[in-house]
Amino acid sequence: MGAYQTVAVGTDGSESSFRAVDRAATIAADSKALLLIICAYKPAKSTGEAEQALGEDAAFHVVGSTPAEETLRDARERAAARGSVEIDTVAVQGDPIERVIEVVADRKADLVVVGNRGLNSLAGRLLGSVPQGISRRAGSDVLIVHTT
Repeated sequence: MGAYQTVAVGTDGSESSFRAVDRAATIAADSKALLLIICAYKPAKSTGEAEQALGEDAAFHVVGSTPAEETLRDARERAAARGSVEIDTVAVQGDPIERVIEVVADRKADLVVVGNRGLNSLAGRLLGSVPQGISRRAGSDVLIVHTT
């Protein structure tokens, strides 16, 4: 049995976030751990138009359930290609930091993998970024992967 039992990773479907999925999948496969892929999204506007992710902190800002489901399907395929066997996916609506932290706590993930996207931006330094927020609030180990 590996050091980690449940490895969680967040994705928004961007190539940068998929690099974090790749790393998490490798770790989960090596540890024979469950890989938990999380996609937090904001609902589509009432006009039916999808909201666009804004700025460098776009990680996890996927809109509407259909894009979230597509993102999770693509992430699952990538993870399986890297050797992960036991994979769960979760789409959750709301703030990416809040929702990811909740899912990680609920599922008792002992490692959270996030990309570094947003950490070096001006907005990230002034307001905080999704990776920074998750690393500050997670009750488990956090691996920040260089994805940019």
